[in-house]
Amino acid sequence: MKLICLAFLFLSLRNQICYGAPDDYDDYDEEEEPKEKNPPGQDKCNGIFLTYTFTERNKELPHVKNVTAQAWSFKSKATLVNTGLEELKGWKMFIRFQHREVLVSATNAILVDGAGDFPAKVEKGATLSGYPNTDLKTSVDTAGDLTKMSTEIEFTGTMFGLNEKAIPLPKSIRLANDGWKCPTLTTYRTFLTTCCHKDPKYKSLNQSAKGKYTPRQYGDVNLMYDVLKSYEGSYEAQVTIDNDGTLSRLDNWNLTWEWMRGEFIHSMRGAYTRRIEYSDCIFGLPGQYLKGFDFSQVMNCEKRPVISDLPLEKANDTEIGHIPNCCKNGSLVSPVMDENNARAVFQLRVYKLPPDTPKTVLYPPQRWNITSLVSAHYHCSAPVRVEPSAFPEATGTGAKTYAVASWQVVCNMTKPEKKRAKCCVSFTAYYSNGAVPCSTCACGCDDSQTDKCNPSSRAMLLPPDALLLPAVNRTAKIKAYAKLKKKPVPRAMPCPDNCVVSINWHVSSDHKAGWTARMTLFNWGETQFKDWYAAVELKKAASGYDDVYSFNGTKLVSPKNTIFFQGLKGLEYLIEIKNGSSDSKPKVPGKQQSVISFTKKKPEAINIRKGDGFPSKVFFNGAECALPDSLPSAATLLSSMPLLFFSAIAFLLITYPFHS
Repeated sequence: MKLICLAFLFLSLRNQICYGAPDDYDDYDEEEEPKEKNPPGQDKCNGIFLTYTFTERNKELPHVKNVTAQAWSFKSKATLVNTGLEELKGWKMFIRFQHREVLVSATNAILVDGAGDFPAKVEKGATLSGYPNTDLKTSVDTAGDLTKMSTEIEFTGTMFGLNEKAIPLPKSIRLANDGWKCPTLTTYRTFLTTCCHKDPKYKSLNQSAKGKYTPRQYGDVNLMYDVLKSYEGSYEAQVTIDNDGTLSRLDNWNLTWEWMRGEFIHSMRGAYTRRIEYSDCIFGLPGQYLKGFDFSQVMNCEKRPVISDLPLEKANDTEIGHIPNCCKNGSLVSPVMDENNARAVFQLRVYKLPPDTPKTVLYPPQRWNITSLVSAHYHCSAPVRVEPSAFPEATGTGAKTYAVASWQVVCNMTKPEKKRAKCCVSFTAYYSNGAVPCSTCACGCDDSQTDKCNPSSRAMLLPPDALLLPAVNRTAKIKAYAKLKKKPVPRAMPCPDNCVVSINWHVSSDHKAGWTARMTLFNWGETQFKDWYAAVELKKAASGYDDVYSFNGTKLVSPKNTIFFQGLKGLEYLIEIKNGSSDSKPKVPGKQQSVISFTKKKPEAINIRKGDGFPSKVFFNGAECALPDSLPSAATLLSSMPLLFFSAIAFLLITYPFHS
């Protein structure tokens, strides 16, 4: 009987396990796995909630004993969630890294502001923007659809230092969009969070009324990517480059971008790619998808094409030119000089690959960058979708046609990094017998050069007449001057500045009612500068600007305290360097010079010798120049006398002839 009962019990339990318990046993069902909770603070955030989370890291080869030199691979992720009531268009996120990080990859985002492609050194921080999804919609507009109101970025990279137990978090995270503030940063063991909200005091002069697209912004150089016609598998686009910065200038510009989805340039008018090749198409994805396509007629298949302007003589060419504002030899001057020569336009035919072949699927290229000869460095934003551009209708009826879609890229001038300037400034004064040069290697030094000089040594004072000589011919004068001044001469002399253009600012006089300066421009390069210009910022003394005698001069409203100079009619060229009159004579730079006069509206507020008579910033053709790290010092009368004669002779030589 016991055996029968045990058997019956076993069968009952077996049925419950195999086929589930009866309805009466619902209370004993296994509990559902709890849903993942939001990060602390997200539910209370009325704005954009940012999170950066460290995931893992592993020691990389080689393994070294020095902790600070040990490399680690790491993985982390960042999230942006729109927890507010306002859509964020074209989001940008800045991460302040602090462990010499090198980013190898990032999902759902691209690097902007000049960081370049992966791998990228981001030890000073990185700005990222969304791709392909650029906007963060609200919960209200999407019924809580996280795929539309949030973005998750997964990072892979390398970092250095820290022991094995330390958690390598960045120093800070924030939104980089204008008008947003992220005041509170909360740090946990493995992640950071912050809640960003719209600054109620922020008012953008560039923003239009709220609409479907992001309002247009304006910087030093503004680029528009307008799709004019869209077909199945291809489209026609127009690129417009507007040089809008008061001090900005582009000479022999080169424009680059990156195709993200396999696109290629079939043809172009108004500009050309530096390489005409189609091998990347044949051996890449285009060759796989477009089986019967004739790639021999394709202009360029590079992922990062380099695009340049056509020469002036191609402006009326019906095949590759014949577009308004095209073909200017790559020169876009400041609008202060000539508004008609501050714009460039070119058009291109772009082919797309599956799954982007429908005519309604349009993506602009990313990672834009523009470079020029002697000009500023520019950081460009990611393309932002804006209201379609309007164009006059071809028949002249006054009607307007509109682009199918338009994106804007904004590029702004940046201060050159140390030893990466493109021009330099020296200071001299009537009360000093020495010339203060700009810093060693101000415009860079190569490895072969530094074998013979010291790139880290401070630049040595010069006798004024040495400014007339090429850098390679100054050594003897520098040593003689140091001996006269009883200054030590290092075994390895400081390296020269290596700048193509140098500018001398000389304070000529100073009296109660006013003062004068002399500015001399030297071209040490082998290319002349047409329509050159220079700009000088004087923080205190600019308001007293009176006149300039051999240049055209204008005191600008913006930037403040800045005076704009350019060549007079017939003297627009700063010519190239010329050979000396004989083999034993040094080369002679191209040069121009003028005296500038100032009044003192409040004499007691201006102290010329303590710095008010010397520029705080100098620009040449849009490039910010390197300045000396000190001012001329007053010399004693006795020590000044032997060199006053040489100073006078030097500047007489500079003045005559200064236009040849």
